[in-house]
Amino acid sequence: MEKKENSKKKLSLTMQIFIALILAVITGLLMQKVPDITTSYIKPFGTIFLNLVKFIVGPLVLFSIMAGIVSMKDLKKLGAIGGTTLVYYFCTTAVAVSIGLTVATVFKGSFPALSTSSLTYTPPKSTTALDTLVNMFPSNFLVPISSANMLQIIVMALLIGFAIILLGEKVEGAIATINRWNEIFMKCIEMILKLSPIGVFCLLTPVIASNGAAVIGSLAKVLLIAYICYILHMLIVYSFTVATLGGVSPVKFFKEMAPAITLAFSSASSVGTLPLNIECTKKLGVPKEISSFVLPLGATINMDGTAIYQGVCAIFIAACYGIDLTFAQMVSIVLTATLASVGTAGVPGAGMVMLAMVLTSVGLPVDGIALVAGVDRIFDMGRTTLNITGDASCTLIVSNLMKKREAKLAAKN
Repeated sequence: MEKKENSKKKLSLTMQIFIALILAVITGLLMQKVPDITTSYIKPFGTIFLNLVKFIVGPLVLFSIMAGIVSMKDLKKLGAIGGTTLVYYFCTTAVAVSIGLTVATVFKGSFPALSTSSLTYTPPKSTTALDTLVNMFPSNFLVPISSANMLQIIVMALLIGFAIILLGEKVEGAIATINRWNEIFMKCIEMILKLSPIGVFCLLTPVIASNGAAVIGSLAKVLLIAYICYILHMLIVYSFTVATLGGVSPVKFFKEMAPAITLAFSSASSVGTLPLNIECTKKLGVPKEISSFVLPLGATINMDGTAIYQGVCAIFIAACYGIDLTFAQMVSIVLTATLASVGTAGVPGAGMVMLAMVLTSVGLPVDGIALVAGVDRIFDMGRTTLNITGDASCTLIVSNLMKKREAKLAAKN
């Protein structure tokens, strides 16, 4: 009996989530003829899990960023972390959309010939760069937290954190309070994450039941090419940067990231996966002061998976309309997708807004989005997984670079 109990205890969260994922795929395939049952009776429990994660993510990010800032007590260090993070995010996003365009162009001839007549699609309302800048600054203390607006929460945390650092010893009590609340919310998320296997099963089963047949249909090749690009970017770009700049073996990196990767794949929500991503990077040795700043920022502006999706879909839609994109148009797609990633919310379906912007920038018909809209959720699962893995790789790299920076400063002194 003792041996059996010990073996149950040894079953890691990673393995539990993986088992839940396999069971969800099997159950979803078996219930393809009755997808309404999975939507009505299984999905609600997945929604409950996702709601719990979303409930905690606002206050968790606010207090974890503030705790990270006040623990640094050095605005120059914070500036170095922020600068390194932004450069890495923009560079990897540009590389990602380039990979999507290149691979999709190579396999363009294998895309299915789909009819574009009678296509209609109304794109979601997009925002200008200036609107995005304005919307970064909150007009209310509670609304950003209740709506999980990551950019506004980050700005709030930065302002309060800076104020505490500038006030110095006068506010030691406030620093202690922030650290205590941070610990409380961390404990809450620890409790919620124990439900991850149930959440994964209940979120993924309805998706497989509803879309299983569609994946085998006419869009299978487009989906396959997108996933090939996701995997290439993950195995080449992230493995290279983690090994060379992060000082960690890619095998160890992906092993520790497995729980977050699995949850991201099933939930298709960067923000929803954020708490588990923080836990995974903690196991990789990243200090909380860095992960609490870099990861929320990444969940908001780092969209490598979404950028690949833009590239693949742009080539596919152009092919369906019989249009050959020029090199100049491809460069325009790279720039538009990279810049449009800033301010895109890390929630399911956000890629549609960016895709509409990308198509418009090169004169492709926005109605073409209707060709891929039906299986967007399948695209979204892969691109969200890539997005959060990119966030974690950046966190690891920034952490390693900051350690080297501090070592050099210590050596000079």
